[in-house]
Amino acid sequence: MEAQRLYFKLSSTIPTSQIQYQRTPFIQILHKASTNNNITLKGSFLKPHVSFDPKVLKCTNCLQRIEREVAIIQLRKKKIAVFVSGSGSNFRSIYEATLEGIVHGEVAVLVTNKDDCGGAKYAREQDIPVILFPKAKNSSVGLSEEDLVDALRAFNIDFILLAGYLKLIPTELVRAFPRSIFNIHPSLLPAFGGKGYYGIKVHKAVIDSGARYSGPTIHHVDEHYDTGRILAQGVVPVLANDTAETLAARVLHEEHKLYVEVAAALCEERIVWREDGVPLIRSKEDPDHYK
Repeated sequence: MEAQRLYFKLSSTIPTSQIQYQRTPFIQILHKASTNNNITLKGSFLKPHVSFDPKVLKCTNCLQRIEREVAIIQLRKKKIAVFVSGSGSNFRSIYEATLEGIVHGEVAVLVTNKDDCGGAKYAREQDIPVILFPKAKNSSVGLSEEDLVDALRAFNIDFILLAGYLKLIPTELVRAFPRSIFNIHPSLLPAFGGKGYYGIKVHKAVIDSGARYSGPTIHHVDEHYDTGRILAQGVVPVLANDTAETLAARVLHEEHKLYVEVAAALCEERIVWREDGVPLIRSKEDPDHYK
């Protein structure tokens, strides 16, 4: 009931005390609406000042949708570590989605191998802790593999999201966070993936191959480059007059949308693993449907 008190305000003849203290589920309270013609419901997932006829609220689909949203609110917010090596545009998209409530989690720490990259600078501007990994050669700055695992555990990290991080993830980290590390790659894996395929090189290879479609892939991270099981993909066309730069911009736009969707699914505990180790996303609207 605490979540209901924090996230909902009702303006009607329903007493506020009913929502805050009664054991009657919130959905059932709506069924008991009084003789008023309309109920105005304000909440984090409904547009403010939208009026609903009580008869409409009895619609099974409406009630099920509200029940799902209440269940998400009651989940513990997941803590995310994001790894970057460059500008961190995907990191920014995920972080902004957490602030807007689209992703039910928080970015607790940023890890980078380039202390002066755009992603690290942005993180510091937002007061997000920044960790340098791996330790540079002949330098005392940065963490070892063991220290990184300890640091992430100290932050109580639930998920690690690689967003343009160019270093191979060490086996020790993969084993310490099983089924919890994911990466985004700017091609439709398994094509154009592996060591050496990153950034603009990927898009140039796609165009040179004559492929008609490209797009980002989000996959589970194992001990190798781009070989983990695929979780989600987005598809964009490769146009006849595309350059590597124009294709990269189109794919990046799709990356931002796809990674936010996946981050939301992770934080809402909607990732289901098949017996063969392939991760699937359970639909938010229809729990019996998988993407």
